[in-house]
Amino acid sequence: MSVSLSIVIPVYRSQATLPELHRRIVAAVEPVESSFEIILVEDCGGDDSWRVINQIAARDKRVRGIQLSRNFGQHAATICGFSQAKGEWIATLDDDLEQAPESLPDLYRKALEGHDLVYGVYPQRSHKAWRNITSATARWLFNKAIPSLNYTYTSFRVIRGDIARELQRFDSPFPFVDGYLSWLTNRYASVEVPHGVRANGTSNYTLKKLITHTVNIFVTFSDLPLRMASWIGLLTFLLGMSWLAVIVLRFLLGGISVSGFASIMAGILLFGGVQLLVLGIFGEYLGRMNFKSSRKPLFLVGRTTERAMEGTH
Repeated sequence: MSVSLSIVIPVYRSQATLPELHRRIVAAVEPVESSFEIILVEDCGGDDSWRVINQIAARDKRVRGIQLSRNFGQHAATICGFSQAKGEWIATLDDDLEQAPESLPDLYRKALEGHDLVYGVYPQRSHKAWRNITSATARWLFNKAIPSLNYTYTSFRVIRGDIARELQRFDSPFPFVDGYLSWLTNRYASVEVPHGVRANGTSNYTLKKLITHTVNIFVTFSDLPLRMASWIGLLTFLLGMSWLAVIVLRFLLGGISVSGFASIMAGILLFGGVQLLVLGIFGEYLGRMNFKSSRKPLFLVGRTTERAMEGTH
């Protein structure tokens, strides 16, 4: 049977919100699209989410559950859902109810106007101040380093199905769904949607995870760090040559009698630090090349609700 709309949701420690999320999605989507499916990809969060997913799938045949073999991250779980989705269109949203399922029909209708990709964007975000500041800073940097990236991207999207399924072909150990989409299409639009408050618990994105994710995006999708390393190297070379010229000139004019310990140590620390910084940047790129050459899978499916149901017959 053909499916018009697949709704993919990466799940991580959301056992408390899943029943309400399912109820609201069905209530919002059923009146506008009867042919839809919901794919819940459980990313091994360590709670009781898989049991809840099985219960929902047993009650609603439109729901399919997938549990990954271990934790692979939100973007890998999302791409796993894409690979299993049957819909002509694929929607994604988070599992914490910050993104209102009631806005899904608005995104879907906008996509049907002829866009490959539609984002739900927030006039105002409900996150804490520190996260809003760090997110805004990262987005500004992304906009400078990756001009093709949609500056207002969010995880609340509707994507043409054949484009979304192509994402599994990208061979990178550090996936970024919106970076991939920016390579595949520039026919996108946006719809303003409300940003709700997380229904249960706290965000799984700590400051450390956000910084790591930002670094991964920069190194995977932009050569800006390498260009910065080149400019830093050139700047320090010019600085060092100028310093050398001053020292030689003073020596010839008799202005230097005893070498200064402070200036020597300052020079060693300055140029040594710059060299280590540049080597670190190159190391990040080389490390990712090594990860990619290892050909590790982006994700691995551990079990599905279909298998679990077959085992009960």
